[in-house]
Amino acid sequence: MVKDSRLYNSIRITALFVALLWLIKIGEFLSGVSLHAFGVYPRELSHLSGILSAPIIHGSFSHLISNSLPLLLLGSALLYGYPRARYLSLLIIWLVSGLGVWFFARESFHFGASGLTHGMFFFLFLSGILRRDKRSIALLMIAFFMYGGMLLSVFPSEPDISFEYHGFGALGGLLSAYLFRSWDLPPARRYSWDIETETDDNVAIGDAWKIDEKDKPEY
Repeated sequence: MVKDSRLYNSIRITALFVALLWLIKIGEFLSGVSLHAFGVYPRELSHLSGILSAPIIHGSFSHLISNSLPLLLLGSALLYGYPRARYLSLLIIWLVSGLGVWFFARESFHFGASGLTHGMFFFLFLSGILRRDKRSIALLMIAFFMYGGMLLSVFPSEPDISFEYHGFGALGGLLSAYLFRSWDLPPARRYSWDIETETDDNVAIGDAWKIDEKDKPEY
């Protein structure tokens, strides 16, 4: 029941974030005011704040649609599978992707949640390789089956797609997966023969304490 509750909460939190992105885009459309200027413009101090705002801005509804499902699936997987590392990992992905774009990307406005989606994918991918427990491997396989193409989308493809955001988001995900590789590990599995051995040892030790001095054999 606890696991089901955690999965439900993970999906709910991710869905609320996606809903926020849609509200922002709809508000932008209805008001006729472009929010593109709140993206990251490399090496411009006046647009440094775009590191925080760029992931929640999208150029078009099709852009937002292309990011919504990956956000929902990968975000839910990360929040569910890694409860201790999840928020700190997302923060690192958010900041590393934005800072990387600000320092090194082409001179243009960069925005969209694709840096987050790539960061989450690469986090799940490397975590499964490093940890190799059943849960991490299952999440790796789900992420790879659904969005394995992200392994290639960190390279330049189309001029109007920010591969820089993809690449630095991936870097943030890899960094987080390595830093928190020992967090959220499942408890070590104990086998029945281990428990029996421990019980036998404890009984033997306990009996030894029950021997009185007068009952000790003489040699």
